[in-house]
Amino acid sequence: MNTPLQERQQRGRALRDQCARKDHAKQAQHQRDPVDLLEQSSQGRMPSLVPLRYGRMLASPFAFYRGTALLQAHDLSTTPITGLRQQICGDCHLMNFGGFASPERTLLFGINDFDETHPGPWEWDIKRLAASFMVAARHLNHGDNIGKEAAYRVAASYQKHMQRYTTMNELDIWYEKISFETLLARAESDAARQRIEKGIEKAAGRSHKGLLPKLAEKTPDGWRIKDSLPSVFHVQDHQMLLGADDADWQQHLDKMVKDYQATMVADRKILLNRYQYQDLAYKVVGVGSVGTRCLIMLLTDVHDHPLFLQLKEARPSVLAQYAGSATPYQHQGRRVVEGQRLMQVASDIFLGWATGPAGRHFYFRQLRDMKLTPEVEMYSSEILLEYAELCGWVLARAHAKAGGFSPEISAYLGKGDSFANAIARYSMLYADQVESDFIAFSNACRSGRLQAQTEADFAQDLRV
Repeated sequence: MNTPLQERQQRGRALRDQCARKDHAKQAQHQRDPVDLLEQSSQGRMPSLVPLRYGRMLASPFAFYRGTALLQAHDLSTTPITGLRQQICGDCHLMNFGGFASPERTLLFGINDFDETHPGPWEWDIKRLAASFMVAARHLNHGDNIGKEAAYRVAASYQKHMQRYTTMNELDIWYEKISFETLLARAESDAARQRIEKGIEKAAGRSHKGLLPKLAEKTPDGWRIKDSLPSVFHVQDHQMLLGADDADWQQHLDKMVKDYQATMVADRKILLNRYQYQDLAYKVVGVGSVGTRCLIMLLTDVHDHPLFLQLKEARPSVLAQYAGSATPYQHQGRRVVEGQRLMQVASDIFLGWATGPAGRHFYFRQLRDMKLTPEVEMYSSEILLEYAELCGWVLARAHAKAGGFSPEISAYLGKGDSFANAIARYSMLYADQVESDFIAFSNACRSGRLQAQTEADFAQDLRV
């Protein structure tokens, strides 16, 4: 029998005795060496790519923050929590939100990176997201006042929308879509409206058909993915750089694809079978993901129209050792896929998972199909604040759908701004920690304790 709504709300209010809302401003209660944790997070990655990862993180404290989900998971593990645990994103910073197409080709906005998804405290996603706005505001020279306001708006928006989800039935929560058309209608400024319109136009040109001439070329033997150093290159051409475990992908590919197809819904498996394999190439992605194995596969149908799939390594979530709860999935690719399906309103029809060379876990998805990432470097302070509110809304919807705890969380948060003020305070203090960690990281690279490499140097190694 379902617990009555009033009892669930009372349970949420009672959680304030366990964790006062103002206590969310508190920082970690332990000391750690950030360089030690970075070295830990690099274990199991391709050794030849780890220096490139560090090189990308050296760009700024903001880039460093994007690559250090493990550090913040470690730090959050001793901060106050309510004890409510559910599926969370795990790496919920502002660059992991964006546009993507629903199966019906509607352009939606939501969380679009689930590599670290895992059961954990719901507060951790809010804190990582809010702190990312504080770090970004400093990076963009908007100042601490804007950064603190952005962090406040993340939490206040989350609180407002979680309260609304308490009044909605479960099916309405499950089906609610945050589309770009909805964002356009709600835009508060001309600048935001123009940016949304530009995004809609850009997404329309990011179909697989439009990607084909950019990413591949026709040869007498079929389509071949173009090398674009240092981002895209063929595995077989760089075996010494990649290592023995990654040199012979072709002999594993057939079995891997069959395993992947077994995880798909039947009609989508039939659709995939109407495409013919053409080529496979390695792709260096992101900041935090550099060094994990990622490949792109090109397939075509009888009309020579393409389907680009991304095969991405799934390692244990950075939350696994800190969250105090276990994932129900032994396969890390399945963990990513099932977590994404649970938190997103509509997910890629080609999501699936498989085991690759050396027993490593992978998940499959479409590559760049109508996908948009925020152009944060171009955001004015006004746009940054509107974006903070949007991300808070998206996170509330994802949590309400995935956990079903909207009555408890909303009652805990209440109607005042105690929680939002605490999150703003936490974000400012944690941004100070990020800058301190970035200095320690930079010094480790300069001293030779860590080896960092530029994009140009990595590309030159590939050419050699």
